[in-house]
Amino acid sequence: MTTTSTPPDSRTEAALALGDDALVLSHRLGEWAGHAPVLEEEVALANIALDLLGQARVLLSSVGDEDELAYLREERAFRNLQLVEQPNGDFAHTIARQLYFSTYQTLLYGQLAAADGELAPLAAKAVKEVAYHQDHAEQWTLRLGDGTAESHARIQRGLDALWRFTGEMFQPVVGLDIDRTALRESWTASVTAVIERATLTVPSGPQSGAWTAGAGRQGLHTEPFGRMLAEMQHLHRSHPGASW
Repeated sequence: MTTTSTPPDSRTEAALALGDDALVLSHRLGEWAGHAPVLEEEVALANIALDLLGQARVLLSSVGDEDELAYLREERAFRNLQLVEQPNGDFAHTIARQLYFSTYQTLLYGQLAAADGELAPLAAKAVKEVAYHQDHAEQWTLRLGDGTAESHARIQRGLDALWRFTGEMFQPVVGLDIDRTALRESWTASVTAVIERATLTVPSGPQSGAWTAGAGRQGLHTEPFGRMLAEMQHLHRSHPGASW
């Protein structure tokens, strides 16, 4: 893909940030195909992945060619949160990631849908989808946290491991005119309530890297992202110009 030295405008920055979040997490959830613990979750995770892919297509196609943006950009050009690129781990780890991100998406799209901006129509549609994603994650967090000793320990490990990536969700994004303070406060209250209902402990302290903000929005990603991107882009790059 041809690059240019002209900096992207605010609309492009916002669309890439939200589109890349959805695209990357969609791919991560797609990795569960054939590996989910029960058939019902095979379908549920696939549906969530397809919802996210639909969001990504709308956002990316609004600022360029969606295939080029997905398959021909280099790692440093992606603007997704570091949270969504983290490996699936076990099922409980995936649910912890879903709880953190789907709660953020629901609140974010709620603000964007209520605003009179270019992203309002997309947000109004997406907020209905992500509300289901959030409910799915919350219900599984409760089941795992209040289940067996093993399920309790696994979901707690997932929450602890991913907590350090949550701070980046509340950093400024060019082109997103939102109340970040309200977003962070609402997210914290919602996630805390679910974790406590699940008889789990809200992560905190230096051991969990509490509120450490990543730099995915600036194109700096964690080591697993490069491997995931290579897998995601392999077919398209191997057969340039191919059509189906």
